[in-house]
Amino acid sequence: MPAVASSDYVVIGGGIVGAAVSYGLARAGEKVLLLDEGDIAFRAARGNFGNVWVQGKGGTSPAYADLTRRAANDWADFARELEERTGQDLHFRRPGAFYICFSSEELQRRAETMARIDKSATVASPFEVLDRPELAKRLPEIGQDVAGATFCPSDGTANPLHLLRALISGTILLGGRYLPRQAALGLRADGQGVAIDTQAGIVNAGKVVLAAGLGNEKLAPQLGMSAPVRPVRGQIMVTEKIRPFLHFGTNFIRQTLEGGCLFGESSEDAGMDDATTLPVLKETARRAITAFPLLRNARVVRAWGALRIMTRDGVPVYQQSRSCPGAFVLSVHSGVTLAPFHCGAIVEALRAGVLDAGTFEPFSPERFHVQAA
Repeated sequence: MPAVASSDYVVIGGGIVGAAVSYGLARAGEKVLLLDEGDIAFRAARGNFGNVWVQGKGGTSPAYADLTRRAANDWADFARELEERTGQDLHFRRPGAFYICFSSEELQRRAETMARIDKSATVASPFEVLDRPELAKRLPEIGQDVAGATFCPSDGTANPLHLLRALISGTILLGGRYLPRQAALGLRADGQGVAIDTQAGIVNAGKVVLAAGLGNEKLAPQLGMSAPVRPVRGQIMVTEKIRPFLHFGTNFIRQTLEGGCLFGESSEDAGMDDATTLPVLKETARRAITAFPLLRNARVVRAWGALRIMTRDGVPVYQQSRSCPGAFVLSVHSGVTLAPFHCGAIVEALRAGVLDAGTFEPFSPERFHVQAA
């Protein structure tokens, strides 16, 4: 098979994670090529709410809590720079967000979880616990059957599709190459770097970054790495444009700047099936109407399913190959929130040629081997 392209860095996976790494490499002046399977891929961005979400993350990993909080704090500067460079409005806002609870028991558990995470984290992120009367002062449209919510001012929202477009556009503007409809069929170390088999031919990489979402599970072992990910289906509904009423983010409902409301919070083990199912959509609608009764009269204009990329504990996996030191794998669920990290600190590590233990050891897939043992 003939060689069709080569680059110092090849990033496999044209979703938000891979595009962020590509953008960061191009911004640093590196020669980078982004391979994108195209719209046949199970793009997680299709099911992404666009939450820049802090609260509750890192319940089992203080390192993940800190990583998330730092990335969220970097989002304003990151968005400003990317918007200025590409002219793409990311719709980034950081008014804070509410996690809505439907029972006093749920609210108490949520408050305890938040307090536990806050105690173990080293990066500050304040939160409040609000009963229903206090919540209604801030969200006047909240339903009577809501018990309360936690509120975190560190949370924000962005448009994930605008973000993806801007990252790819920014990569190209900075001299990076983008090859759509080019799936990675196989990988092998060749003494000079990594050879990547595609439909068009071989792509040669000095260093390769696997950011192919669920595809990482098959690709990573070919270079001596591990990507223990699984698909988790979520089903989402979106309404027609209605009057502005929700100026904050929430855990499962948000109103876009255009006026439509997105809602959904289901998590299903459905394999690679990204279809919608009536029972889940009905329950999703019921909870949305319970939270905000005014949605009862809003017409749903679209519903769809999407597959999240999840590790066993929900914490990212970052790994460098021992057998092929120029190969790295990134398996991440929170691509939007962590975008500043992926185009910043990750890129610095790639250029240095090593994932230093101080930052990345908590995110090694070796943690799963320890748990199994």
